[in-house]
Amino acid sequence: MKNYIFLFITLFSFQAQAQLLGENNGNFSKADTLRGMLRAERTCFDVTAYDLHLDLDFDKRTILGFNDIYFTAVENFTTLQLDLFENMTLNEVNFNGEALKFRREFNAVFVDFPSEIPKGSKHIIKVIYSGKPIIAKNAPWDGGFSWNKDKNGKDWLGVSCEGIGASLWWPNKDHLSDEPDEMTVTCTFPKELQFVGNGKLIKNEVDKDRRTMTWKTSYPINNYNVTLNIGDYVNFQDEYTSPEDGEKLVLDYWVMPYNLEKAKKQFEQVKPMTACFEQYFGKFPFWKDNYKLVETPYLGMEHQTAIAYGNNYKTGYNGYDFSRIGLDFDYIIIHESGHEYWGNLISAADIADLWIHEGFCTYSEALYVECMYDYQKALDYVNAKKPTIGNQMPMLGIKSVNHEGDGDMYNKGMLFLNTMRHIINNDELWFGMLKEMTSKEFAYKTTDTESIIAYFNKKAAMNLTPVFNQYLAYPDIPKLYYSIEMIDKKNYKLKYKWLTDVQDFFMPIVLKVGKQEYRLFGNTELQSFKFTRKKKDQISFDEERFYFNKKESKF
Repeated sequence: MKNYIFLFITLFSFQAQAQLLGENNGNFSKADTLRGMLRAERTCFDVTAYDLHLDLDFDKRTILGFNDIYFTAVENFTTLQLDLFENMTLNEVNFNGEALKFRREFNAVFVDFPSEIPKGSKHIIKVIYSGKPIIAKNAPWDGGFSWNKDKNGKDWLGVSCEGIGASLWWPNKDHLSDEPDEMTVTCTFPKELQFVGNGKLIKNEVDKDRRTMTWKTSYPINNYNVTLNIGDYVNFQDEYTSPEDGEKLVLDYWVMPYNLEKAKKQFEQVKPMTACFEQYFGKFPFWKDNYKLVETPYLGMEHQTAIAYGNNYKTGYNGYDFSRIGLDFDYIIIHESGHEYWGNLISAADIADLWIHEGFCTYSEALYVECMYDYQKALDYVNAKKPTIGNQMPMLGIKSVNHEGDGDMYNKGMLFLNTMRHIINNDELWFGMLKEMTSKEFAYKTTDTESIIAYFNKKAAMNLTPVFNQYLAYPDIPKLYYSIEMIDKKNYKLKYKWLTDVQDFFMPIVLKVGKQEYRLFGNTELQSFKFTRKKKDQISFDEERFYFNKKESKF
């Protein structure tokens, strides 16, 4: 969620914040390539599991640990690339009891094996490391460790690293294309605290003044979703029953003790939200690992099955009406939970395609509004976000250099998908497509923009590629050039065409004349349409269901 969130400047003034590598303007370095490119040293192996062990020192703000990396060789190789920020110390890489040679290049680590690793073979390497991870200056936007104190003066730690990368605090293959099938995190820390991680708790032991807890996921997880939450937590649970089959889902909540009663009331929103998302996208996708909200010292993040919650038990965005139309739901709960489907279940294989996470997730907010209220209220919600969109840079980033697209991918992504729904103009088909995406086609997989477009083209039986390209690859949205001429007292002629950056662009134009609506075919060629108008009829274009600009012109 972090790359495009509204922050307060004054009570009624806010701005979009984004950690956007798009501001790079194409000046990429070798470090960017090492971070973003799937070189042979990365594609030669597939990570199947991580087993991360950490010992934390809150006073020194350091970590000491090791990561057992389980992998399968995809090709024969003698060298592989791992990633760990250069401010961290890599002490040893161990393979079958032997210390391997390695060399650093920026934040990349190249590990050399004594003999060729054969294709298809399975292995484990142990990476031992230590250091002071980067401290987040403004979590979750800039990424890093948040060493805090709670209101009672007790230590409270949160970690967020979307965009900047998980390798800022643990060694891994830091590329979105390779998700481990499972992840285990074991952490040791002062005994009076609790550690809440991804997945399910499988160990909680105390030895003298230190506590060790282990959490394990049973589903694929992308690296930036792996997190630490350590504090003086209290735990309470609730239960959601699926209307589909009656199966019970554990709702697991970890909060500060002084916020327990607030949390019990605020988190009542989870069950109706879960029902709405199940209606549109299918059952909660990580059922065996439970659903969790974990209070954090920062605003929020979509950490898989351990959603970071820091909205202070207020409605909207920390008490501000984020909906802009007077809705009072907790934005962080809804948005971050939407990411369990869009971003966690379905993940982009390159950060350049992060709009898949953020655009679809923000659109899930609109569907939540439609489910809880009605269709018109959802349209109001979508269109209220238009003033927040800059249309200055593309939503797509540049692949292979760890380059995100513009922060418009949130609200512009939502408006684009709302537009796509009404281009297709068949809600049964539309909602069937969304549910098939989350339940079958892309579930528990990494994907890319090209695959999403191909899927839409196939299911809708339309060539939607030019529409995707215009909204995603260019800053500008389509512009409708038009003129309306009076033929006589009752009859008029509309002349119109789309002005776009792509060829073969088409999109319907809905002309409204009083209570009458005309759905017209529109492309980049000049066309005309004759219609009748009563004296008091107002003439307009449908800008609720379609996102575009318009300009009256003389042809």
